[in-house]
Amino acid sequence: MDQPIIELVSATEKNYWTIRHAVEGVQIFGGIGSGKTSGSGRMLALKYLKAGFGGLVLTVKPDEKKAWQDYCQITGRTNDLIILEPGGKHSFNFLQYESARGGSQGAITENIVDVLKTVIRAGEEKSSGKSDDPFWETALDMLIFNVIDLCKLAYGNISVQEMYNIVQTIPKGEENIASKSDDDVIKPFQKAFEAARQNVTVQIDTWFETLPSSERTRLQQSDTFETELIEAVPDARLLKFLDQFFFDNFIGLSEKTRSIIDFTFSGFLFRLLREPVYSLFCRHPLSTVTPEDSLKGKIILVNLPVKLFHKVGRDCQILFKYIWQRAMEQRQITDHSRPLFLWADEAQNFLHEHDADYQATARSSRISTVYISQNLPNYYASMGGKQGEYKVKSFLGTLGTKIFHANADMETNRYSSELIGDAFFEEQSDSVTYSRQFSKSKSTSLKIDRIVRPEEFARLRTGGPNNKFWVEGYLHRQGDVVARDQNYIKMLFNQNYKPQ
Repeated sequence: MDQPIIELVSATEKNYWTIRHAVEGVQIFGGIGSGKTSGSGRMLALKYLKAGFGGLVLTVKPDEKKAWQDYCQITGRTNDLIILEPGGKHSFNFLQYESARGGSQGAITENIVDVLKTVIRAGEEKSSGKSDDPFWETALDMLIFNVIDLCKLAYGNISVQEMYNIVQTIPKGEENIASKSDDDVIKPFQKAFEAARQNVTVQIDTWFETLPSSERTRLQQSDTFETELIEAVPDARLLKFLDQFFFDNFIGLSEKTRSIIDFTFSGFLFRLLREPVYSLFCRHPLSTVTPEDSLKGKIILVNLPVKLFHKVGRDCQILFKYIWQRAMEQRQITDHSRPLFLWADEAQNFLHEHDADYQATARSSRISTVYISQNLPNYYASMGGKQGEYKVKSFLGTLGTKIFHANADMETNRYSSELIGDAFFEEQSDSVTYSRQFSKSKSTSLKIDRIVRPEEFARLRTGGPNNKFWVEGYLHRQGDVVARDQNYIKMLFNQNYKPQ
């Protein structure tokens, strides 16, 4: 944990930024063309690869795949790079993966629901600002829970296609539940419910036949038959809940309320059913890449750039990111556990509601989060709702190292300046009096002011040929002295840097 990653050198001393600092998280801010990706970002990526980190890389721009291929070639890690992309040789079936992770059937459902609603809610926050009304969240949760349970009870497994078909054919209002389509085929919702009833009936018959004849007679004459049946056959209790939810509650909702809930869920499933996403995340029963590959030193790059695949690319990367985060947090840490990184340039595209909680414990899981973004307003726009600003500030507080490059956004520059803090400066003043006698006085006073003024960040060097490929930035560490008894240092980053 104390292995040096970066050597910090000032005029009077030498200090080190270590793996221990890395796993406390890194946030890099910088405006367009500031050198945040090609300067400090590139250096950190090469340092992490050289130190043997495994990791996950999320992509926004089409050229990020090529950049990471170059990074891995420079550091001798080419064989460790796994690219999950359309037309590639790898796939990840997230439903199969979550279903195989152990635990009770109820726990599996809970895990899958948690993944799906996290991605859906992240999409809502990004698009228009997440509503804080708990009704919609609860209603969506209940629909997802019950559709998944219906799939499992009817068919013994879960598929995106089956869930989509069920949601699309849930009766509305007074619609005849037993109705068939024009070609006389039973609708998927009715078919699933009938299969679930038949499976539960078989379980009940099997249970009843195993009882002694005296016990069967007693139960047939008892008022507690249903209670004892539900206790003995858990799926019978689940079927009762499904019946109550769909037929007593959900089907009777008003058309406007139903349509919002239906389209939120079915719209997300529909995007998963379209190519190339379907082949990458849903089609193949076995996964060729899983989050655990990172523990073996692999770098998983999800090549669905948001600039090319837009919302579906973003949703799928958030889905993989959240599953990866949960898997990495569950590993057992020893003195020799490999450090990992989670890398996201233009990170505002990939934020979700659990990021702050995850980052609060990432250090103990030896995971270095590296988020790169232009400014604070990008985060505000992504983490919507009434508490958006507080969510962003809370999240940023969990990232121990921040690097600030050239920026024209004054709100980000004020935040950077305030974070570095204030100091006392000597202010001298002279006064001269001309009267009968000439007098002159000089006084010195202490004045408190920002150590780095907000406007200073707009003047930092941005690399390129005009600056001889040197990028300037301020590195700030919370709680640690970096140089000269201060927790910040002004640094130069070489855009042509290559590790030894």
